[in-house]
Amino acid sequence: MTKERDILKWFNDEISSEEIKRLYPDEDFSVLEKSRFYTKQFSLPELDEEKALADFKARQKQNKPSKVVSLTFKTFFKVAAVLVVMLGLSYALFFNDASVSYSTEIAQTETFNLPDDSEVILNAKSELRFNKKTWASNRNLNLDGEAFFKVTQGKTFTVETSAGAVQVLGTEFNVKEREDYFEVTCYEGSVSVTHNTKKTILTPGKTFRVVKGEVMAVTEVIAKNPAWIIKESNFNNVPLWQVIDELEIQYGITILANAVDTSQLYTGSFTHNDRSIALQSVTIPLKLSYKIKGNTVEFYNYESH
Repeated sequence: MTKERDILKWFNDEISSEEIKRLYPDEDFSVLEKSRFYTKQFSLPELDEEKALADFKARQKQNKPSKVVSLTFKTFFKVAAVLVVMLGLSYALFFNDASVSYSTEIAQTETFNLPDDSEVILNAKSELRFNKKTWASNRNLNLDGEAFFKVTQGKTFTVETSAGAVQVLGTEFNVKEREDYFEVTCYEGSVSVTHNTKKTILTPGKTFRVVKGEVMAVTEVIAKNPAWIIKESNFNNVPLWQVIDELEIQYGITILANAVDTSQLYTGSFTHNDRSIALQSVTIPLKLSYKIKGNTVEFYNYESH
């Protein structure tokens, strides 16, 4: 607890960076320094986004492409029904083979190209579906989770989610749809977001966010790509319960938070590469602590222990 209190004092500028590093010389404070920065201002740090995106793509080339499963008839009927069976078989092959689905598991991301060479990066625990046979005339997709899109120019490109629809012609944008949370950020071009029949146009840097059915105001984004593609999750005035959800998705853990206020807002970030540092990055700015038992993490207030 002494260490956590010292780090909290550092966050509050009660002790200097030099002093905290002297007290704990074996600790890596690089990620926590980012969280300390975020607690003092809402703007995100500038990154070399193009280099980061290129590095991310290079890593993704090692991943195996998702498999597309085709369903076909295995049994033929009597000779008198051969024609009917063949017609039915052709129909089934055409439409079943047309359905394409990509999905990711816990802590996994995947990069792939659509039939028109539009690029998609799928975040952890997400699924994307579309029909490749009708793609040339109907660029429609269904998303469950989160994905970043770089869309080539062409006919209207539509991403359908359970919370709303996003339409563009050619642009770069991120869509996040989780339980009780819907967010769209435009990075290039313009994006049309439809939620509850109301349409909102986003320009670069603008975000549309809905939390538990309520549209929330969001400050402008200065980054050119979402941070999660370089293995870091950033948040700007986001409820703690959504941050917890993302921690669980990225680390495959279960977080118990019944003893804390999960509606409080969090601004900061956590890395996808180190669970301990990620938990500290979230809990320390909010004056919380945690204890770990296997894959279960319990959040609690300092005062309660």
